[in-house]
Amino acid sequence: MGLSNNPGLDLKSGMTVKVHEAIKDIDAKGKERTRIQIFEGVILAVKKPRTPSGSILVRKISDNNVGVEKIFPLHSPLVKKIEVTKQIKARRSKLYYLRDYKKRSKMAKSNHK
Repeated sequence: MGLSNNPGLDLKSGMTVKVHEAIKDIDAKGKERTRIQIFEGVILAVKKPRTPSGSILVRKISDNNVGVEKIFPLHSPLVKKIEVTKQIKARRSKLYYLRDYKKRSKMAKSNHK
């Protein structure tokens, strides 16, 4: 599935996306079931987007202010859908500096008197 059924989607760094991923769980009765989990975050990097081994690196801030990064293969059958919710113009192809963004803003506030 992944992007193979939506080849017109052009993913770029800086986009906020919702990635719908199929997760296999075992319920209380011991049966295996598949559910869809949505991971929403900012794309930090797009690697080899037009090849079968292409992937995206998505980062989100979880509920307890911890950054979570996840790599999604674009052509994986577990990736059911990728929705673009917001797009900003990024002047870099890899936005790794966003990892320290919260830390930098806290330091700037604490140093500013």
